[in-house]
Amino acid sequence: MSNRHEYDTDLDRGVVTETEKKLKKPPLYKVLLHNDDYTTMEFVVYILQSVFHHPLTKATQIMLHVHRKGIGVAGVYTYEVAETKVNQVHELARKYEFPLRCSMEEA
Repeated sequence: MSNRHEYDTDLDRGVVTETEKKLKKPPLYKVLLHNDDYTTMEFVVYILQSVFHHPLTKATQIMLHVHRKGIGVAGVYTYEVAETKVNQVHELARKYEFPLRCSMEEA
């Protein structure tokens, strides 16, 4: 019978090295709201509060920017979250019969 135990491994004979892995941050995407002539300002504020969780004052500022400039950033997220937000906006717009458009682009 040997004096060597089952738990003796190659670690007894070799050098352990650690490789440092640097994780790259995922790219971010802007979720954009587009102005149209039919969607009410109140509905856009509702979207900004319910989907993007902006307080009333911030939601109103973003809505006015979209209204005046034609487009505005509702938020910046990872790809999957941005895609989900765009889908939520489109679902709510359809439900309430508004033509509100929402898109995303790399930040």
